[in-house]
Amino acid sequence: MTTALLFSGGVDSTVLLRQLLQAGQSVQPIYVRAGVFWESVELTAAKQVLQAMPSPRLAPLVTLHIPADDLQPHHWSITGIDVPGFDTRDEAVFVPGRNRLLTHQAALWCQLRQIEQLALALLAANPFPDARPEFFQNLEESLNASMNSSIKIVCPLLQQTKQQIVQSDTTCPWHLTFSCLAPVNQTHCGKCNKCGERRRVFRQVGISDPTYYAAEELACTK
Repeated sequence: MTTALLFSGGVDSTVLLRQLLQAGQSVQPIYVRAGVFWESVELTAAKQVLQAMPSPRLAPLVTLHIPADDLQPHHWSITGIDVPGFDTRDEAVFVPGRNRLLTHQAALWCQLRQIEQLALALLAANPFPDARPEFFQNLEESLNASMNSSIKIVCPLLQQTKQQIVQSDTTCPWHLTFSCLAPVNQTHCGKCNKCGERRRVFRQVGISDPTYYAAEELACTK
């Protein structure tokens, strides 16, 4: 059986990809473009991560498009202005409807190709209403009611924290993963909410952070 994976090239989806492959599953990675500010850098990172783990059971990345920038053109996720900073709470990075749009698009693509399972790398600390088990159960039921083929949406990491998944995979190519809301010159800004989370996790787990942050270069030049 092939499992499709909503893949961003971030820490969470990279760990889940490796887990699925190690479990002997065939994996179809899917990236959905929706017009957010960090998208081009994230997609490049996703491709680099996939190139670093060749496997006969890993299909080429599929890129889908569902432009959402016309829904809220002035939102920080579209403009890159006033991006939630280093010390903001996780709730600050909520993008209304994002999980719904990405999951629906990927799941429909799977159904049209008889792929029966779609995996998402959501973690235990995710505070958003469209990241709850009941949301995905309702979405799954709706999708299956509208098509002749069925799909199961699974979140294998939903009981784990980011610290736990990083600790579980000591050989992961962390330097290739990407998680930043306001990239500078194609790299991590070092100032946004996601960069703050990334730095804290590596520090808490006791792993040397291999990430290059643009903010550190700026500090050195002052």
